[in-house]
Amino acid sequence: MNSVAMFTLMKREMVRSLKIINQVIWPPVITTLLYVSIFGLALGTRIKSVQGVSYAEFLIPGLIMLQVIDSSYGECSSSVFQGRFMNSIQEMLIAPMSAGEMVFGYILGSLARAVLIANMIMALGFFLVHTLPSNWPLYFGVMTMVSILFSALGLIFGLMAEKFDHLAVLTTFAITPLVFVGGVFTSAQQLPPPLRHAELANPMFYTIDAFRYSYTGQSYLPLWLSVTAIAALMLLAMGIALRMALAGYKLRT
Repeated sequence: MNSVAMFTLMKREMVRSLKIINQVIWPPVITTLLYVSIFGLALGTRIKSVQGVSYAEFLIPGLIMLQVIDSSYGECSSSVFQGRFMNSIQEMLIAPMSAGEMVFGYILGSLARAVLIANMIMALGFFLVHTLPSNWPLYFGVMTMVSILFSALGLIFGLMAEKFDHLAVLTTFAITPLVFVGGVFTSAQQLPPPLRHAELANPMFYTIDAFRYSYTGQSYLPLWLSVTAIAALMLLAMGIALRMALAGYKLRT
């Protein structure tokens, strides 16, 4: 295993993110601040409690997961497509670097960015709402699995896309709608029974429900079920991304 090449790619992705910090780091933090101010601190005064905690405390883990999903997908999809568009990815294809090392290099770089943003929002939640995770291993474990899952999806769509507009298809028509109805702002217990059952078909619901458990110690679904669903989706996405990279899908002519 060429760990030097893999971690060099990871470092390059981290440097890339820091160079465009005003585009990829500060916007999600500021957006979260607005969500907490409007929903958590303003509307939250009218909601006494959700799952045994204040509405603002209930909101923070959902907002963290929202940004982890968005940043993980955006980092990998844009980086891979940009490399294809500018033909700079050809340098990695001729380097002594396997497809697996390339995939994991991108994913680790994306994971580093997601963890940075998540922890900045976590610190913001501590100062504004005075809440912190109660289960740190679960906090980092779920965050890591979800980031890898959506980084792998970013790789898949980054390889499939023919133009930059295609990268937004999954975000616009799947990720954003499913995340917003997946329990970020409301508990499944507050939904009518038909919608409550429909949430079980929403993969985003499992990620948010499991991650919220690391804060509140409570979840709508059994924790093992949510974690198993996340792990299965992560392995599936990773398998597809690795298969596409091994086959040189739209990388070699």
